[in-house]
Amino acid sequence: MSIGARLSARFRGRSASGGKFRLQGAMGVVARNLGWLLASRGVVAVLSLFYIGFATRSLGVKDFGRFALVSGASQALATLVAFQTWQIIVRYGIEAQAKGDMARLGRLFRTCAAMDLASALIGVVMAVTILELWGEAFGIGPTLLRATLIFTVIQLLTIRSTPTGVLRLRDRFSSAAVADSVTPIMRFIGAALVMWFHPTVQGFLFAWALAELATALTYWALIIRGGDWRLFASRGWFDWRQVIAENPGFVRFALSINANSTLNLSSKQVPLLVIGAFVGTSSAGIFRLTAQLAQALAKLSQMLSRAAFAEVVRMVERESIIRLIRRMALGSALGSLVIMAIVVAIGRQALETIGGPGFGVGYPVLIALSAAGCVELTIVGLETVMTANGRGAHDVFVARAVSVAIMAAAACVLIPLLSSLGMALAVLIGSVSAGVLLVIRLPAVIAR
Repeated sequence: MSIGARLSARFRGRSASGGKFRLQGAMGVVARNLGWLLASRGVVAVLSLFYIGFATRSLGVKDFGRFALVSGASQALATLVAFQTWQIIVRYGIEAQAKGDMARLGRLFRTCAAMDLASALIGVVMAVTILELWGEAFGIGPTLLRATLIFTVIQLLTIRSTPTGVLRLRDRFSSAAVADSVTPIMRFIGAALVMWFHPTVQGFLFAWALAELATALTYWALIIRGGDWRLFASRGWFDWRQVIAENPGFVRFALSINANSTLNLSSKQVPLLVIGAFVGTSSAGIFRLTAQLAQALAKLSQMLSRAAFAEVVRMVERESIIRLIRRMALGSALGSLVIMAIVVAIGRQALETIGGPGFGVGYPVLIALSAAGCVELTIVGLETVMTANGRGAHDVFVARAVSVAIMAAAACVLIPLLSSLGMALAVLIGSVSAGVLLVIRLPAVIAR
């Protein structure tokens, strides 16, 4: 019996009708994991309405745009250099964990931690270089430059993909939910204090930085509490040659998911930076608030992907995978329809309530970005299955690369005509293109 079959038997049972039970078991685990993630994100959603409102009403449209551009650029840089090591840990750690091979699992953990640290240091060098050479061109004065640099360095050094992967591999989604909740809670407290005592761009950057630091410390505290810290502290701290030998396709998979996460910037941070560069700071502020509301859909799709990823890795039967995809797609599509109806009904009022009267003009942008988020939510099951397959990660990269090219072409045409709305429509076109391409490639990936 192959390793994959033994793993499947261990996790799902061996009965003649096991396919149905395996699917039900997988959906149950996905639902449970998603429940913990939703609990965490529910806290995020509620508190984010408050702390974004604190920032918009304290800074105004123009200064909030400056804050959004600085924080967005820092997040983009962090995503650019990060390797998404949580997916690597889940993808290759399941087999080692099932065999009880703690030495191999420890080597995998340590290698991923080293990758996170290396990417953070590279990002710090890039940030310092960019700010020193082009800080004034971006309109960042000496005081704001210092605050921007501190915020960016903390954003990079608190990359927490490795501890996230360990908690998900261990099926400790409740612990991960607790850690994720630290960010909105700290931002809420920090934003309230800044609004009251020091309502400046620098003050809000400082509050956001402290939130990132507190969240990272919480993640590592949970790793220590769970006992997995021993695997990081073992001898032979970093043996990448052995890790590559033990995990076939490790380098290809790591590069593919890094490239995919970089391409995903196209629908998140890059549009904001484009608006700031070509339309103006005030427009960037309005675009950021609308994107904040619309990206709740993108976060929901990320949660569904993270909740399902480990279960898809464990599944080896083609029919079970197909049924899982269908159920995920149907549930996501129904959820998207409900969310779009809510956005259309109260979107304008939400923008004006949170940001103030000046933000209501972003309603058409909110509709377009929400539609793009609905598309991403509907197709997330396809991308999850293809990435978990290992080889399929390359297909996802190709699909995303082509969709980014289509989005860029659409943006070049639409931004001069429709300004911020043109960028939002280009994001929607890119999401639809990605969905079509993933549907086309899915049968070949499943066949493998």
